[in-house]
Amino acid sequence: MATRILLRMTVPLTWLGHASFRLDSSGGKRIYIDPWLGNPKCPESEKEPERVDLIAVTHGHGDHVGDTVELWKTFQPPVVALVELRSWLATQGLPDDMSHAPNKGGTVNVDGVKVTLTDANHSSSGGDGQYLGEPAGIVLELEDGFTIYFAGDTNVFASMQLIGRIYEPGIAVLPIGDHFTMGPREAAVALELLGVKRCVPCHYGTFPLLTGTPDELRRLAPTVEIIVPEPGETVEL
Repeated sequence: MATRILLRMTVPLTWLGHASFRLDSSGGKRIYIDPWLGNPKCPESEKEPERVDLIAVTHGHGDHVGDTVELWKTFQPPVVALVELRSWLATQGLPDDMSHAPNKGGTVNVDGVKVTLTDANHSSSGGDGQYLGEPAGIVLELEDGFTIYFAGDTNVFASMQLIGRIYEPGIAVLPIGDHFTMGPREAAVALELLGVKRCVPCHYGTFPLLTGTPDELRRLAPTVEIIVPEPGETVEL
């Protein structure tokens, strides 16, 4: 009897500096997470995308909402964000679409790509201090079932173990810069709780206050593969 071998396509993930990423899904969708393309580390070649098929935003701080409104005006992609943040985005010109405005634990299916919001420990407000809902993490399940956990801005918290248990992410994208988020010490514990074997660190090196480094995370989590692209560099997951 012949044995069927199913091969999964790799997923190109590009770090755009700070906490901004783009990836191409197995179904050919170009997805942006927290697209702050004006951040000091974003290469010039990435500041004007050629296409955007989906945007997901973790919380309301300007370094994560970033260029969401401008990108929507150019490309009109679905934008998924927590309900209060998504409602605020509607006041900025986006359609008032509650189907793209879940709360934590909720999942939005956008043409086969599933976006689930999880807990995160941080704050979330607009530039004028306006309340924009709570911060969230994002579990992104692509069309072929491959799952990536974007923690957003957060510290480590015990229920990361539940995120690992329920969603079984193949890789975690964690902030490590310290000061505004967890640093490498907490990120190493987060990796243990999540049970993942691969990690892409982010939210470090953008400003002098963000002192955490991938080398320190490697030292503290020696059994995890720490994947460290340069800004603008694409890695295959």
